[in-house]
Amino acid sequence: MLAYSHDPIRLADEFTDEAIPLPTPDEEQAMRRADLPETLPILTLRNTVLFPGVVLPITVGRDTSLKLVKDAFAADKLIGVVAQKDADTEEPGPDDLHTTGTLATILKLIKMPDGSKSIVIQGRRRFEVQEYVQSQPYLRAKVAPLDEPPFNEDDAQGRARMAMLKELAVQIVHLSPHLPSEAAFAIQNIESPAFLVHFIASNLQTSADEKQAILATPGLGERADLVLDHLKKEIQMLQLSEEIRSKVRTDVDKQQREFLLRQ
Repeated sequence: MLAYSHDPIRLADEFTDEAIPLPTPDEEQAMRRADLPETLPILTLRNTVLFPGVVLPITVGRDTSLKLVKDAFAADKLIGVVAQKDADTEEPGPDDLHTTGTLATILKLIKMPDGSKSIVIQGRRRFEVQEYVQSQPYLRAKVAPLDEPPFNEDDAQGRARMAMLKELAVQIVHLSPHLPSEAAFAIQNIESPAFLVHFIASNLQTSADEKQAILATPGLGERADLVLDHLKKEIQMLQLSEEIRSKVRTDVDKQQREFLLRQ
């Protein structure tokens, strides 16, 4: 499972165009219109929410999840990904899971040196769980697509919203000492409005429940507004932290000067 840092946006160690796939608007639209099977095997995630377009590495720990992944990888490589309501639940059932999930493709199945398995998945489109039709050897659910309300990329308000998303995300990169400068370049080069919203949402420093709320929000514009609110809060926290660090440095410098003068 992807380990998030305490930075507002958690990016790949080598965050470049080659490290993180940046789908074009056409590619993102194709994902959004991808056929959704009537039923899907359901992979459950702890503390993580998968968004459309986002590529996510996951360590597969549970035996049921391993069986699911092997079966899906040998077939059409399509799975449904749904977040748990409580990360401490070891064997989640239908009542332990959120109802909004993401259709995903298994891009890679990797055997780790310790014998465990990891997968790399990419979200494609959102769905709603209607009912669970199988519990063994793993969960399978009947799902229905969540259609996206039209988003006018030529609308002035929409363009301004996306520009603000990029501006705030880049500002966070510059304020965060542990984020690589390449992150800003990658964010600026995201062309698809939907992927921009979903990528930033996926990497926010916030709870899985809040990310789930973003995923479940119907319109892309509304999801963008929620992400903007989170970014603004993160910037305020980073600015406050920087003010505190600056004051501490000033106080330390002052104390050192006074000490030297007394010598």
